[in-house]
Amino acid sequence: MKSQKGRSRTATLEDVAQAAGLSPMTVSRALNNPKVVRPATIARVMDAVNSTGYIPNMLAGGLATSRTKLIAVVVPQINNNMFVDTVQAISDQLAARGYHMLLCIVGYEPEDETDIVSTLLSRRPDGIVLTGIHHTSELKRIILNANIPVVEIWDLTPTPIDMLIGFSHEKVGNAIGEYFTAKGFTRFGFICASDRRAMVRKNGAISVLRAIREHDIKEVIVSRPANMEVGRQALRQLLESGHRFDAIICSSDTLAQGAIMEAEAQGLRVPDDFSVIGFADLNFAAHNRPAITTVSVDKWDLGIRAADMLADKIEGIAVAEPIVDMGYRLVIRESA
Repeated sequence: MKSQKGRSRTATLEDVAQAAGLSPMTVSRALNNPKVVRPATIARVMDAVNSTGYIPNMLAGGLATSRTKLIAVVVPQINNNMFVDTVQAISDQLAARGYHMLLCIVGYEPEDETDIVSTLLSRRPDGIVLTGIHHTSELKRIILNANIPVVEIWDLTPTPIDMLIGFSHEKVGNAIGEYFTAKGFTRFGFICASDRRAMVRKNGAISVLRAIREHDIKEVIVSRPANMEVGRQALRQLLESGHRFDAIICSSDTLAQGAIMEAEAQGLRVPDDFSVIGFADLNFAAHNRPAITTVSVDKWDLGIRAADMLADKIEGIAVAEPIVDMGYRLVIRESA
């Protein structure tokens, strides 16, 4: 459609009505409640929609049906491979059940998450997927007032906002500590991203290490995004301290890969000189040289099950397990 100045504008319901030779009320009824409109009339309306380029207002339609078929999925970042499989699985499963995903990147600051989710709710989504369990009290209040289904993912608590599927980051850290304690290691370097869940894993490992015997532990907390270069820089910093290490414990496979690359650059060999472990079992971990020992979580299944939990609740289907512990698996490979 063109305005008087020749510039394009968005087609309106009135434009569709004029093109179809029908009243705006009839067009609205055909789009929002087609069961009460004759097929021939619907065909005229759809021809007019196609010719004008009109985009139906899903929010307006949702007022009558109480459904927008829109699901908001909130993650801290998308350039972190840790979330990619889960987000894709959520998107695919929601699409299979007739829903559309609106992906929102909120960073790691709780206040930013609150602001963005508040804006999202004005779009009237049928449900929300939130990453993690740590949210501001204001966000919890807003969501509870909105009275829509919520699934929190990638963490674990007995008191979710609504539903939850994830795993215990503390137990992941405990498992890493127990593994290296069993090997008799006592000198550790930690390369940890500065986000809450990574810190919980780090502290879980340290609590086990220090509970069993005296250990020498050095830490480098890195900024986000925690990419390979950051992993290289962090290992360089640890080595420049003059300490020797039995193992380098990294909060992600990406950091672990960077640490391994830096070790090689400095003439050191993993695991001969020290072991390296990551987290998440990203798609390159098994194919790295040396292959990266890591902790695996079924990220794809987590996404599918989160989508099903949310869709079931939206559709009035009882959710048998509103809290699901996915667990984790320690994957032993060459690097440790």
